[in-house]
Amino acid sequence: MTEKTIKIPGPDHPITIERNPRRVVVTLGGKVIADTREALSLREARYPAVQYIPRKDVDMAALERTDHTTHCPYKGDASYFSIPAGGARAVNAIWTYEAPHAAVGAIKDHLAFYPDRVDSIAESD
Repeated sequence: MTEKTIKIPGPDHPITIERNPRRVVVTLGGKVIADTREALSLREARYPAVQYIPRKDVDMAALERTDHTTHCPYKGDASYFSIPAGGARAVNAIWTYEAPHAAVGAIKDHLAFYPDRVDSIAESD
């Protein structure tokens, strides 16, 4: 995927999505939860970049869907997963946009992790 800058109508809120060429590994409690070379880096306004990892590269058996949802006017409605093995710290640790707005459709079927609810989100060559 080549870099794509998306301008959403409304306030100045640019979103850039690009393929991360590095390997991204997410761990919790000594277990690998996700391992990919196909992450998408989403940069939104002035926020730090977020790694969106394809579901196929996530240990979905280690996750549990929750009833928690949120809405982003730029990306759409987010659903959440917890990582039961991580206890209270890992509740709603992961979010996903299962039907994102068309402008950010590339993140469909990808998951993002809160850095403070897992042990690490490490990037390497």
